[in-house]
Amino acid sequence: MHQERRYSAMTEQELKQEIAQLLEKARKAEQMGMVSEYAVLERKAVMARAYLLDPANFKPGEIYELEGDPGEYFKIDYLNGVFAWGYRLKGDGKEEALPISMLKELK
Repeated sequence: MHQERRYSAMTEQELKQEIAQLLEKARKAEQMGMVSEYAVLERKAVMARAYLLDPANFKPGEIYELEGDPGEYFKIDYLNGVFAWGYRLKGDGKEEALPISMLKELK
């Protein structure tokens, strides 16, 4: 059985290859009507994409739009690795962690 490697241990090229494979599997799952499988694969691709970004480009106290969710905003309290901890502006005020790949800079 092959050993899964952590995204943090992969090179940029390996991450890009992993993302492409995950998105292809997700596309096939969607075509076959496997909704939960599709959601899991999409989430894995988002996680892998986070490791291609530099956390230093994301600033605590700043507000970002959520990728793929126009009109939804997230304020970062602090960063831990590739996760931004904070809260959604229209949310219930509960702290949550999102991969930085889900955050889009406001224009």
